[in-house]
Amino acid sequence: MERENNRKGFSGGMRKRKVCQFCADKTLKIDYKDVETLKKYTTERGKILPRRITGTCSMHQRHITRAIKQARTVALMPFDADL
Repeated sequence: MERENNRKGFSGGMRKRKVCQFCADKTLKIDYKDVETLKKYTTERGKILPRRITGTCSMHQRHITRAIKQARTVALMPFDADL
């Protein structure tokens, strides 16, 4: 008998490891002026997403964090969401 699993799409075992977008595609650059790219790494509230969610490596996560903070300083991105 096969055991029924309540979670959709997860049958136990190992999950596929996320790959860093910037390591996989060497042409992508992290720049504080590229707000559209940086928005993918923040929540709707404006918080920076962690590595375990985004799948970036530690080196690129540090670059992303630094770029988001620079973009906030020069007012390209908000510090928090307007409620």
